Amino acid sequence: MNNGIAGKVIVITGASSGIGQATAELLAARGAKVVLAARRTERLETISAEINQSGGIAEFAQVDVTSRNEVKNLADFAVKTFGRLDVMINNAGVAQLYPMEDLDVDGWEQMIDVNLKGTLYGIAAALPIFKQQGSGHIINIISTAGITIVPQMGVYAGTKNAVRTIDEALRQESAGSWRVTGISPGYVKSEFVSNIKNEALRNANQQKADEISIPASAIAEAVAYAIAQPDNVDIGDIVIRPTVQG
Repeated sequence: MNNGIAGKVIVITGASSGIGQATAELLAARGAKVVLAARRTERLETISAEINQSGGIAEFAQVDVTSRNEVKNLADFAVKTFGRLDVMINNAGVAQLYPMEDLDVDGWEQMIDVNLKGTLYGIAAALPIFKQQGSGHIINIISTAGITIVPQMGVYAGTKNAVRTIDEALRQESAGSWRVTGISPGYVKSEFVSNIKNEALRNANQQKADEISIPASAIAEAVAYAIAQPDNVDIGDIVIRPTVQG
């Protein structure tokens, strides 16, 4: 299987549902060796077992991306298990939506810890391995929320735009030693909206998501496209959303 994906060792955070799960299943079906990471061990075990039963290759590890050590151990686990690490997909994310004046400081800190620091921990875990190998690929799942700024999403969009900025610097610093891709999904069918604490905004976003969301498999296909390119081709940014999304 010569598709640019087969045989690659790929770590995916936030892999217990939604985009992470769909990405793991698609990449495994195309011959990748996937390492699934999230906090929900039972979900990871089930998904990994299904991949393996279908002829794919999957391992899993319980990981909280807000822990630098756990994310480093995740990357090391991939290398210990499969001998290398080709792609680190930083997918884990969370949104808490409130007007700024409501001062949801706990929510701000949670988004900074997961969306920003969690992504940085993934980068920090992967880069030493990439430098030793002479190759690698960072894929960060961002959001269209960072492209069109709207009320109640200021801090969430801020964390995502911070990652977008970091991506571009990291890409330029690589000098060809690694690739960097940012993928910004719009409304996607997943459990993401259900984790919003603000009931009114959760319900409003859930209704909109139910009406217009695209399947998580659409984002997985974008990830696969970026990975499958030749080593000297870097897909920098992909924006993928429902056709009706404003």
